[in-house]
Amino acid sequence: MSAKLLEGRPLAEKIKEGVKKDIEALKKEGFPLLLSAVQVGENPSSRVYLKQQKKASQELGIDYQIKELPSQITQEELVNFIESLNQDKKITGIILQMPLPSHLNARQIQVKLSPLKDVESIHPLNMGRIIYGDNKISPPTAGAVVELLKSTGQDLKGKETVIVGHSEIVGKPLSLLLLQSQFSSPTITVCHIATQDLTFHTRRAEILIVAVGKPQLIKADSLKEGAIVIDVGINRVPVLDEEGRPVLDEKGRPKFQIVGDVEFEKAKEICSYITPVPGGVGPLTTALLLRNTVECAKFQKTSLT
Repeated sequence: MSAKLLEGRPLAEKIKEGVKKDIEALKKEGFPLLLSAVQVGENPSSRVYLKQQKKASQELGIDYQIKELPSQITQEELVNFIESLNQDKKITGIILQMPLPSHLNARQIQVKLSPLKDVESIHPLNMGRIIYGDNKISPPTAGAVVELLKSTGQDLKGKETVIVGHSEIVGKPLSLLLLQSQFSSPTITVCHIATQDLTFHTRRAEILIVAVGKPQLIKADSLKEGAIVIDVGINRVPVLDEEGRPVLDEKGRPKFQIVGDVEFEKAKEICSYITPVPGGVGPLTTALLLRNTVECAKFQKTSLT
């Protein structure tokens, strides 16, 4: 059999249609949106995300600004800068681009974000709301996985679900989001770098979510037949020829391609559903980031009335 592709773009477009209407309504009420992204030091990967965020924001009518700070900034200086954005009434959403330089304590800085402007839902207060199931926003990537699972139309009740990766932006919040329903939640196992015999867990997974960042970590023979597979990984790897040598472009430079954490071509012959990389989780993550931006603006509007 060949798996059905879980493509993120169609879902993302539907979400953005609703987001655009909300933005227009907020503007009519005199409440325009401004999303501020904070980039500390140079990071080529972050620059790609920043461009994508800016383009998507502007397409929907959200003003977007990038605040670039020197890599040698001190903890106190960055905290003070974040607090100045919190106090700026024109700014309705804040993104703190990760990773930060190693001398900075990311958690201590994240906690300084205003929960009302925390569009990535990384503040402890917003994370805590996920535990209680009363969250209006959630980390966009984790939320994208949930939306993709819903789109299959499959009943998730009790299904053996394995999450590979326990990061604070995907694995941990995703496990909480999937467990929010008291009666229809899947059964969750979270695997990580210390897990022994990872294949034992993946082979029994009816739903497998992989968010590690290691190219083709999960091989096709590690999957359960008919599984639903969500591949969150985005990895840039060289293109190789049949003999394993790098393929060069017309200028003699190595060619690269984007692959996920799952051996896609072989896996799609075993799974019932699988996300492509790119084109699966990514587009939906951006759409949910913008939806979070609107929700944060609504929080702030309500707090002013």
